Order: sequence, then C-alpha cells, then structure tokens
Amino acid sequence: MKQGILCFLTALLLASCGAEKDSKGISEDTIQSLLSEVKAPDKELLERGVRQTAALWTEEDGSEEEFTEFVKENFASDAQAKEVLFNKLSKATEIINGAYNQLVLDLQKPTTLSGEEPENIDYIFGEYNPYNHLSDDMYHNKVAFITMLNFPFYTLAEKNEKGKNWTRKEWAYARMGDLFTSRVPAEVNKAGSKALADAENYVASYNIMMGHVLTDDGKRLFPEDMCLLSHWNLRDEIKSNYADVPNAHEKQEIIYKILERIVTQEIPKKVVNNAEYDWAPYSNKTWKGGKEENLEAEGAERYQRILDIFHATQLADPYYPNMPTGIMRYFDGTTEVSAEEIEKMFVEFISSEEVKKVGKMIRERLGRDLRPYDIWYDGFKSRAALSEDMLTAQTRKLYPTPEAFEKRMPTMLQNLGFSKERAEFIADKISVEGARGSGHAAGTMGKGYNSFLRTRIGSEGMDYKGYNIAVHEFGHNVEQTIDIYDIDYYALAGVPNTAFTETLAFIFQKRDLKLLGYKSAIDNNTTLDIFWGMYEIMGVSLVDMYTWRWLYENPKATAEELKENCIRIAKEVWNKYYEPVLGTHDSVILAVYSHMVNVPMYLPNYPYGHIVEYQIEEHLSKLPAPEDIGEEIDRIWRIGRLTPNAWMNEAVGSDVSTKPILNAVKRIVEK
Repeated sequence: MKQGILCFLTALLLASCGAEKDSKGISEDTIQSLLSEVKAPDKELLERGVRQTAALWTEEDGSEEEFTEFVKENFASDAQAKEVLFNKLSKATEIINGAYNQLVLDLQKPTTLSGEEPENIDYIFGEYNPYNHLSDDMYHNKVAFITMLNFPFYTLAEKNEKGKNWTRKEWAYARMGDLFTSRVPAEVNKAGSKALADAENYVASYNIMMGHVLTDDGKRLFPEDMCLLSHWNLRDEIKSNYADVPNAHEKQEIIYKILERIVTQEIPKKVVNNAEYDWAPYSNKTWKGGKEENLEAEGAERYQRILDIFHATQLADPYYPNMPTGIMRYFDGTTEVSAEEIEKMFVEFISSEEVKKVGKMIRERLGRDLRPYDIWYDGFKSRAALSEDMLTAQTRKLYPTPEAFEKRMPTMLQNLGFSKERAEFIADKISVEGARGSGHAAGTMGKGYNSFLRTRIGSEGMDYKGYNIAVHEFGHNVEQTIDIYDIDYYALAGVPNTAFTETLAFIFQKRDLKLLGYKSAIDNNTTLDIFWGMYEIMGVSLVDMYTWRWLYENPKATAEELKENCIRIAKEVWNKYYEPVLGTHDSVILAVYSHMVNVPMYLPNYPYGHIVEYQIEEHLSKLPAPEDIGEEIDRIWRIGRLTPNAWMNEAVGSDVSTKPILNAVKRIVEK
C-alpha cells in the first residue's frame, strides 16, 4: 500500500472538487466588464477563469476594483505568456511538493521505521503536516488566484469528453487547473492530519503474538517468536497454509477466530502487541505466567478511530459546496470514478455466475466445504506447490537486511526485462528501510528525492511473506519513480488514481517467484488468481463504502453504534454475495481490513486496480516476449495522470472494464 496518511489527506481534504459557486463579492457587472475589456484568444477560457476566480475571492482578498486590476495584470493574454507562467508554476509546485513530502516522511521515521520504541514527542512530530497551511498561504499571496485565472478547472465529464482531443500540453494545463478549487482552512486540515496519524499509529502496532495463541486444549500451533500484524500478516498466514504444512487447516481456523474477535472487538485489549499473556481465541480466555486472568475487551477503539477521521472529514464539508461529502470528494474528485459507478461494477462482478463456478472449483481442489477465510484461497499460484519454509530460507539468505534488498533491486528489474542501464537508473531512485508495520511505499513528489520502500525484516532476515509484500511495494516505487522522473509535464506526474499504482504493484507481486529465479508464467492460474482476489476485495470495499454512507446518514453516532452497524453491514454483504459461494451465515470477516481504520475508502482502489491489472496483463501476454515487460511498463506508466478511461485507452486501447476477465474466466471454467 502507498503511504496512507499523506495520500488520504490529499485525497479527502485537499482534493480537487470543482466547487464553483456564485460570486458573493464580485458583481456580474464587474465580470462582464472584464470579459469585454481583457484580450484573450479564447473568450470561453477567459470567462471560465474569471468566474472561478471570482467565486473564491473574498473581501479579505481585496475590493472589486482590486479584483479588476488583479485580472488585468495577471491574465496571460497570449500562448507564449501562458506557457512561461505554466512552466514557472510547475517548477515551484514541484519544489514545494518535493520538499514538503520529504519533510513529512523524515518526521514520521521514528513512528514508521523499525528501531527504538517511539516517544510521545515522535508521535507529535509525526502528526505535523506542512501541507496544512499551504492552501491558505497560496490564497494569501494570490498564487492560487493566478493559477485558476489562467488554468481554470474542468469537471470530470468535461475532461472525459474534451480530453479525447487534447494534446499532452492541454492535458497538463487542465491538471494545473485542479490545484486550487476550494479554500479549506489550515485548522481543518490539521484536524484531519491528527486523526489520520492517530489511526495510522494504532494500526501499525496492532500485532498478535502467535506464539502465545492457544487452542482450547492448550496446544500452540505457531512458532514462539511469530508476530503477525493485523490484518495483513494474519491474512498471509492463512494463505501460506494452503500448502502442505503441519496443522494447516487448524491454523487457518484459529486465525479466522482471531480475525472475528478483532472485528467484534471482543479481543482482550492487553493481548495486542503484548507477549506477556497467553490467549485462547475460541474461549477468549487469557493467562499470565500460567495463571488465568480476566482481561478487558478492546471495546470499540477500532471504530473510534474511524469515527475520528469521519468527524475531521465533516469539518471540511462546508468548503466544498458542490461536493459536500468526503465520499463525493474521494470518488468523483480524486478517484475520478463515481461511487455509484464503482458500486455497480463491483456488485455485477460478485453476483456473476463465474464466481460460483470458481468457488466450486476451489471446493473440489480442497476436498472440503468452503469456509469464509477461503476468500484468501491461494492455490492458483505456482508458489502454492512450493514449501513456504523453503522459500523463507531462500529469502532470509538473500535479504538479511534492508540494504541487501536495495542492493539486489537492479537485478530484479533486469529479470523483468529492463535494460541494465534503465534498471540501475530506477533502482538508484529507491531507498529501502526497515518498517515498524507491514511496510509501505512512500513516493517522492519531486526530482532529486528518492522513493522509500519500507519493509518489515525480522532478526533472521526477510521471510517469504515479507518478501511478497516488499515486491508489491517495489512495484509502487517503480511507478513512483517513472511518474516523476520520466513524465513530460510535472502537472501530469502520477497516475489517474491510486488503483493504477496498485496495478503495477500487483504485476510485480505476481512475479515474485520470477524475481527469486523460478519460472513464473502468466497463465490460466494467474487469471483465476486475479479473479478470486477481485471477488474477495470487492466485498471488503463495499463494506467500507456502505459504512461511510451510514456515517453520513448518522453523523452523531457513537463508536459503539458505528461498531454495531459496521458489523451489520459486513454480515449483510456477506450473506447476500458470499454465503451462497462460501457458506457460513453472518460472517463478519469482510470488516477486518485495517485500511478501514487508517485510510477509509482506499479499499476500492484494490479491486479497481485488479480490473486494470488484468487488462494490462492481457496486453502484456501478447508481447513478442511476454516475460520481458520492462520496456512496456516504461511506455505505459509514462502516460501520466489522465482520467482513468483516457489512460486505459492509451495503454491498451479500451475503457476500464470487468468484461475481459469475466469472459476469460468463463472460457477457463467451461474447460
């Protein structure tokens, strides 16, 4: 996952929203006078810029006369002047973004990297975000007004329609218009930063000491030193037990019970990140030093974190009159795909007959009835036939430290078909650090800075689970590097939305064995693996989306009420779309993802990313040498931050759609 706090804050509180409103301070007469007096090659563009600037101009910014003078002095009336202004704004934006982003990453190191336990002062600095005051500053010094006057905002519908005929420069001009479309006070942004930082710290330390987990008859199923972060490592431990290992099914069952206890908050609070207690998840009993103790349940702390972020988001709502909810800002504004379109796409997919047929295939492979945790079935990978212990032995030898992983990155990239020179260029822009949590990719936002791959490495070296996650994050870093260093216009740096960086991360993760030296073909099993992963994460995403919808319908809810209704929503989605395939009534498993706690509404990026991933994989499979994908990755991810369908059409020649993978799976299951 990309670095959660910064991405979500940008998306939810500082996102473009197209909030145009009638000017309260600037009269229509003044606007009409300017439109007739100011020379402009494109009068429609002038009017758009003047009206958008007037809509956000306040008495503090100046009088009507001062507004008139401002427009006349700062409107670039010819193409050359506009290009000069654009280049200067681009350079300044990159300088600010690069420096601020690096400052945030450096201040968060004590709380995000492995090492000494953070002190209170570390958490305080970790909550600091220099972006909080940036918007205010840019309005006060009039940079925001100069930008919107000359590079006005286009709605998503306009981008999708007009963008079909835009040049790269015109796209870049339109993206410059996304920078300033609202005025959110610094104190509101600060509240969002704190809520998100608190949730991030809560999630990063949510470890379960598996060596202290007992069956009801007192048996220990896991190594004494095994420590698994929720939900990521717990999920991956379930996945690893689809291989032929001792007590595999019993381990999966007890982890499933742990996950249930986390969702319902029945988990004893003191067993989290604490090796002092033994815990039997089935009976929920605990012991310290062999003596049974009754511990207090966690209660609703998980849901309080979600509620805190929701309340911080509410503070920003009044400043977005055309997009007055965080839901609208995140989907329509940042993701540039509406929540309704996402929901429709997901529901159609998880309701398909292909899901039921693949579920039947899995049941036959396992030789048992399916269980809720089989949403993480991992048997469609060639890795499933390999012992994880063997793979872990190999990864620990190769990657005893973060430095060892960093040193081998050029070789990994060459294994994917990048030239030696290109592989070294990209790898040189990525630094690897040990993570306190599961790890993440923290991207650069300006040339001259590196991206960071933060990965969890134990005292004995990197185990296979950690390696698999690290390869995923490595994919993010490659995208982040290409999309800063190789994009023709800084305004187009990046991808359409987070799903498109998840796509490259998935493509890398699917080839983790290839990067270890094994043959790794992208075949029918790969298609089925992507398909089943989409089925799993779409339900999780719907629970997240429906929970936020409920919050806006019940803005005064308590944490206990949120918990009750989040669990209710998870059960309803499960019973409608998952029970018919996997069985078990009222499972709560879809509400276990930690993303719901620290990066709300991020989850839909994963299945949307899988949809994009399959279309890209299908395209890559048709290359003359499909195992060598480096050059094509370079081409595709240099497209930059167009809208999703515009990007996809340039990449593979079609809109974003689930039809290709549904059709492919239909062909596979019919065989």
